[in-house]
Amino acid sequence: MGLRNSREGTDPGLGTVAMDASFLGAIPFFLPLAVFPLIWAAALNGGWWIAGPIAFLFANSLDLVFGVEERNVDPNGTPEGKLFWYKLSVWIWAALWPMTLAFTLWQILVAGRLAVWEQVGLAVLLAMIAPWVYIVSHELIHRRAAWERRVAEFLLASVSYPLYAIEHVYIHHSRVGTPGDPESAPRGVSFWQFFVRGLPKSLVSCWQYERNRMAHGQRPPWHVTSVFWRYFFATAAWYAFGWWMGGWWGLLIFLVLGTTVIFQMRLSDYIQHYGLRRILLPSRRFERVHARHVWSADYRLTNWLYYNGQRHPDHHAFANRRFPILQHHGEDTAPQMPGPYGTMMALAAFPKHWFATMDPLVDQWRARFYPQIEDWSAYDSPAFEARPEAFEAIAEILAAAPRLACRMNRSPKLLDSLQSSEFTDLDLPQGFGPDSEFERIARRGLVRLYWTRELGLDEMKEQIAEIPTQDAKEAATAAREWSNAKIFQIGVHTVRANLTLSEARAVVSRVAAASISAVLSAVCEDLAERKSPRSGSGFCAVAFGDLAAGTGILDSELDLLFLYEGEGEYYDHLHCRFRKVLSTFTRNNLLIASASGVETARPVRSFTDFLEHHRNVGSQDELLELARARLVFASDYSDLAARFETTRRDILTHSPLRNALISTLEQASFGAAEPGLESLDGMRGGLLDVERAARVLQLKHAAEVPELFTVETASVFKAAGAGGLIRQEAAECLSGAATLWSNLRTVLGLVADEGFVAETASDGVKAVVAEAAGLEDFRSLAGHIREVATRAASGIGEIQGTRK
Repeated sequence: MGLRNSREGTDPGLGTVAMDASFLGAIPFFLPLAVFPLIWAAALNGGWWIAGPIAFLFANSLDLVFGVEERNVDPNGTPEGKLFWYKLSVWIWAALWPMTLAFTLWQILVAGRLAVWEQVGLAVLLAMIAPWVYIVSHELIHRRAAWERRVAEFLLASVSYPLYAIEHVYIHHSRVGTPGDPESAPRGVSFWQFFVRGLPKSLVSCWQYERNRMAHGQRPPWHVTSVFWRYFFATAAWYAFGWWMGGWWGLLIFLVLGTTVIFQMRLSDYIQHYGLRRILLPSRRFERVHARHVWSADYRLTNWLYYNGQRHPDHHAFANRRFPILQHHGEDTAPQMPGPYGTMMALAAFPKHWFATMDPLVDQWRARFYPQIEDWSAYDSPAFEARPEAFEAIAEILAAAPRLACRMNRSPKLLDSLQSSEFTDLDLPQGFGPDSEFERIARRGLVRLYWTRELGLDEMKEQIAEIPTQDAKEAATAAREWSNAKIFQIGVHTVRANLTLSEARAVVSRVAAASISAVLSAVCEDLAERKSPRSGSGFCAVAFGDLAAGTGILDSELDLLFLYEGEGEYYDHLHCRFRKVLSTFTRNNLLIASASGVETARPVRSFTDFLEHHRNVGSQDELLELARARLVFASDYSDLAARFETTRRDILTHSPLRNALISTLEQASFGAAEPGLESLDGMRGGLLDVERAARVLQLKHAAEVPELFTVETASVFKAAGAGGLIRQEAAECLSGAATLWSNLRTVLGLVADEGFVAETASDGVKAVVAEAAGLEDFRSLAGHIREVATRAASGIGEIQGTRK
């Protein structure tokens, strides 16, 4: 596609060869005016005359023939008077466009001399010429003379986008290369994504700017002095003109013109700024705009046609310079486009080829101009685009917890929870103590005090209850957003080691119970409008799997069993309604995996049926999962929480499958996988082996040692040791192994994104994983896992009475 891969012959920095501003030098810039007689001829004669303007529009394909122009007109030694002929070329274009537009529309809509295909051809031709309106207006809106800016606004109104006068000068130039700029595309975003996202963002930014400007003058947004009125009436005048001439067809033509110009604007912005970012300074301000923040090109013909538009780096460095004195920047001061504008615009339409061409150049630009920055992931992240003020937190999470960062990028509003007083009040500032170690201990103590002591389950339920909602669906949304904020904060505190993994899991269990309770309570209230349960009735919800065991922070499966006492039909209805709001609750839920389309096989059961099921037809798997089941909700004014625990213990103690399950667990082979971080579940002495040993102890001895009924695996071994069922040394060993495996599994749930390989992970991730294992150095983790697994296997052998 004519892309240049080398920059041979390019002067470093600014071009050193000067040329004078003169009439002869200005003549090439009159070339864009040649399109007007071609259009007039086509509008008068139709037929093959229409091919003339079309051929002119593709003249920039001759860029490589005309070569490059790297000479510069001295911006300091050239008086304004010597630029008259250059300015005249722009003024004439601005004067001829309205007349040409009106004349061509007349020929299309009123004259009636042209065939339908000729009318359509002329309309398409106008749409192809219209982007020059943006180019000429761009030159005029930067001028100090008010009349030139008003002319630019009038031209832009003819293509339905006078807002560009605000967007470009007051928003784009001040925010270029930052997430706040709708016209700067970050690396990895295709043009089509950029186009769809950018336009709404531009409209909002323009409105906010004008609203703030009016507020500074103590005027309301819709005051008569607002530029929006001027823009509205100018655009309406053009549309009224189109309606007067051709009715709906006239309006359609103006709509097409506007769409074409806006599309061209976005395409031009995309190729000029793709992937180039201004960095944040320690002052939390973005660095000043330099030429290096814009792509440069030096093709002679395109610069004649676009009024030196390819010298865009100098335009951003000196926005008020007229186009003749814009300077060419070489590769030492600005990144160079690998081809002319026409080629790059065509390439941008194909994202795969665009990324293959431009991303390596963006990486070279970063290495050349910012060698001190090794990791650009924070600048490239969607979270930074949405919340640039949270850059430090984004960079920290990306470096230390990629999986949590993935959810953050998917939903950047999670970062808002780090600005709440609940988080900032615990995030003590640097420098408040005598040394960093004192600060670290104080910060950890404050976080742990709040999350493990002050914010209990009842307090969590009260927080959710204070959120105003009107029905169960709204309550599900509110519970999800509340839960997400809490889980994200917990994740950040865990990454920072302000909470231990055990503490984090306990808090997460409370968050799950509080949010699920809120949804179920709202479902009960909705159903109460139609019918109510009989007096003395009640129900509870029991969780199974990782959510019950508390081994995960992100994306746990929601596996619930409903048990009731009273009228079965009512609770069938309630369960059905809960399933309907479940997709709302789990959609984009950090803690709970999406349940859209998921159907549970667990029926709603009465306590009596539940007990009979386990006495008669239950399976060993059901009995085993009941050992780790946890109550997450019980209806008000009922003793069902205590009743469930009594029923659970009765089943675990007296189930006819108990002995068979004990035998199955005792005879199970040790895990065969090689000990390591990637095989925590399946290795010898790993999580599954330790879990089986704990359930053997629980099923065998819980009747005489009630403390064994606990859900937590580590607590089972502690209770067994305290009860004299196993040696204290073995109890400590197995409890420590259970805690370590759970900690590692939990932390991997925060940091292990798709394709995670521990050895190639970032230093931040390795540090977090090592901290979870209680180690200072990640390099000792493999040996530590092997040692703990070996000792755990030995302890399990003692429990089973054999060493398999």
